[in-house]
Amino acid sequence: MTPLRLLADIGGTNIRLAWQDQPGGPLHDTRVLPCAQYPTVDAAIRTYLAEVNIATPHEAAFGIANPVTGDEVRMTNHSWSFSQSALKAALGLQRLVVINDFTALALALPTLEPAQLRQVGGGTAVPGCAIALVGPGTGLGVSGLVFPPGSHQGVPLAGEGGHVTLAAQTQLEFDVLRILQARYGHVSAERAVCGAGLVDLYHAVRQLAQAGGAEVSSAAQVTELALQGNDPLALQALELFCAFLGNVAGNLALTLGARGGVYLGGGVVHRLGAWFDQSPFRARFESKGRFQSYLAPIPCWVIDPSAAPALHGAARALDLAGGL
Repeated sequence: MTPLRLLADIGGTNIRLAWQDQPGGPLHDTRVLPCAQYPTVDAAIRTYLAEVNIATPHEAAFGIANPVTGDEVRMTNHSWSFSQSALKAALGLQRLVVINDFTALALALPTLEPAQLRQVGGGTAVPGCAIALVGPGTGLGVSGLVFPPGSHQGVPLAGEGGHVTLAAQTQLEFDVLRILQARYGHVSAERAVCGAGLVDLYHAVRQLAQAGGAEVSSAAQVTELALQGNDPLALQALELFCAFLGNVAGNLALTLGARGGVYLGGGVVHRLGAWFDQSPFRARFESKGRFQSYLAPIPCWVIDPSAAPALHGAARALDLAGGL
């Protein structure tokens, strides 16, 4: 009998879990658990296994929102930390693969169906060229795929591009970054381009305006105020968010030579729906001076997260010889 495989996509807010009964098989019992309700990742996994009532998995693959550079794993945007070897022993696993969550999502990109994607500008991807991946959620994930000669599936990148220094191009952006710098010191891309970053952008534009706006504590509140609440400061913050994302995505596309396309993951952009297509994102993505014509043909796609693509990517990591 084929051993069961446990799959997890561990973000700063939620952990999404599923299991497979064979490589390449469908995902079963996909569930989302709030990280804050469990003291450890071990507790969340044990709760899931008890709820779905399956035999103990023999192997597992986890994509997790932080660097994976050794046995000890400590999350950037949540309190969980664990030893891979200790967790493997505690769960009775024969094999455990732990990779960055956006590395897992990058592994899934070649398997995405057209119905799971919405194109935002650009033309047709160039086969065999690098692919870029960026996505704001609880943090800002960055990865990609490169295609060495003879590789058709691509080699995923494991980096922390969400923590590059954020740049400003307008006076408003300079003023906003000055406020963020006073709060955080180093202003990384993630400080503005994630859920908490959108809240900080709204607080910053309210501070600059010196009047108006409302008290908020979540990105969903800012988005609702911007798109349904007729709050001009919230709309300004949301436009800043999309412009900064376009800036980061364009930088990544230039760095990787990503003529194979740019994929936008995470939950924030997908929830903006069609409004995002008319946002400043695409103009800022292409706004790279002499290289505007290089970027203009590159297609960008918003990924629909409902099919849990990062879990499929985690499964692919198990299929690769020796993991990643």
